[in-house]
Amino acid sequence: MINKHPLLNKNLLLLILCQGLFLTNNVTFIAINGLVGLSLSPVAWMATLPVMGYVVGAAFSTSIVAKTQNYFGRKISFQLGLLVAVFSALLCAYAALSRNFWLLVLGTFIAGYYSANGQLYRFAAAELTIASQRDKAVSWVLAGGILGAVIGPNLASWTQNLFDTAFLGAYLALSAAGLLGIIVMQYIHFPEEFKTKHSLSAGRDLKTILKQPVFMVAVIGASLGYGVMNLLMAATPLAMQICGLPFSDTALVLEWHVIGMFAPGFFTGSLIQRFGAPKIMGVGVVLNILCIAIALTGVDFHQFLIALFLLGVGWNFLFTGSTSLAMTAYRPEERDKAQAAINFFVFGTMAFTSFGSGALITSQGWNILNLGSLLPVAVTAGTLLWLSAQKRKASKV
Repeated sequence: MINKHPLLNKNLLLLILCQGLFLTNNVTFIAINGLVGLSLSPVAWMATLPVMGYVVGAAFSTSIVAKTQNYFGRKISFQLGLLVAVFSALLCAYAALSRNFWLLVLGTFIAGYYSANGQLYRFAAAELTIASQRDKAVSWVLAGGILGAVIGPNLASWTQNLFDTAFLGAYLALSAAGLLGIIVMQYIHFPEEFKTKHSLSAGRDLKTILKQPVFMVAVIGASLGYGVMNLLMAATPLAMQICGLPFSDTALVLEWHVIGMFAPGFFTGSLIQRFGAPKIMGVGVVLNILCIAIALTGVDFHQFLIALFLLGVGWNFLFTGSTSLAMTAYRPEERDKAQAAINFFVFGTMAFTSFGSGALITSQGWNILNLGSLLPVAVTAGTLLWLSAQKRKASKV
């Protein structure tokens, strides 16, 4: 039953908390996996393979998660993801303790199943309120990531030297966060009508859905928006260490980056309702360009801080806009396969950029990495212009 204030219902608020715990996992992984990887890897360019393992695992898990969502419903699927989060964090802790690089990569790969589930929280949010508040619900749940922005980097910083093995405490804390998530998820009720009992073959086939201009642009915006953000964010801890900046500075930069990613969520939905998703995505593109421009001016602490904050806000506008745009392009019975397709492309792009960030930052440097980021930003801008032209053409018919 929907409350008088649709966005202030128990289920949505608890899902926001789950999003915060999910982002705590993500941000902590980003903050420490590259550094732990660098200390354990046989060669420096392999340092971000543990980061890559996380997103490759998520990409491989998208089809499995689509099936569990379809068969068991939202809650059980999400709880399975949280169980995997607990196990994988403990496996990563053991890998760090035993100084086993490839076991660390395996642990993050397995954790990708949790990520594939967590990426669906934003879609589930739209099901917990009335249709007119859908965009706001999505942006509110994404805003729950602010919790991860505050906890994640500080957790990494506080636990860095808690044990003799660097960051062992962070992995153990992430397993506890997964247990807390299981408890919170138990109290969320997802509407029965969204527990899809149909086959994944119901509705239009995926090829037909993908051919729609709106869906194509949503996929490209979400994938490349996430890709650029991941390329620069995953490299930042390594870049700042190479530049001689302390980890406390890195933690602060990542904290403000993730605040930039999720704080706008409190109003992005309203902006989308007023101006439309494509225009908000366009603002995200402009912010990405500003981020790169500032990053190219130097490698002092404040340049990292401002550039990464702008990168976070740009990601929010691109990703939230893409999510809202995508939801206009599929029917209820097509939900699971359409959402799985979006996440597959997102994770595939993230996997490529996770590996690329480590290879580029250790071999070519920060400036080349940023210049290379301009290409996907330009492609995203081009697809938005193409969609606008398609809409103008359709309106004349």
